[in-house]
Amino acid sequence: MVPISHILILAGMIFALGVVCVFAHRNILMILIGVEIMLNAAGLAFVAGSMRWGMPEGQIFVLFLMAMAASEVSVGLALVVYLHKRKRSVNIDDFNEMKD
Repeated sequence: MVPISHILILAGMIFALGVVCVFAHRNILMILIGVEIMLNAAGLAFVAGSMRWGMPEGQIFVLFLMAMAASEVSVGLALVVYLHKRKRSVNIDDFNEMKD
């Protein structure tokens, strides 16, 4: 049995990597990947809490979290494709204004 403190430390480190990925990169795809990493770290923390207290609500919440992550990816990638067709770039600095 793995102690919950080890799992939460791992989840915190994964979340920190996601934050670094979001703030360090100027590429829209890398920012979306960073957000996905942070969502996965939150899911790991929920599963750890669910395991610790023996209640399935954390695992059920992770299923909803995964559905939300899938919808975020689909909308985000559609936005990336649209912006790439419009400006021929995925650099976030090129999209400082969202008007025609």
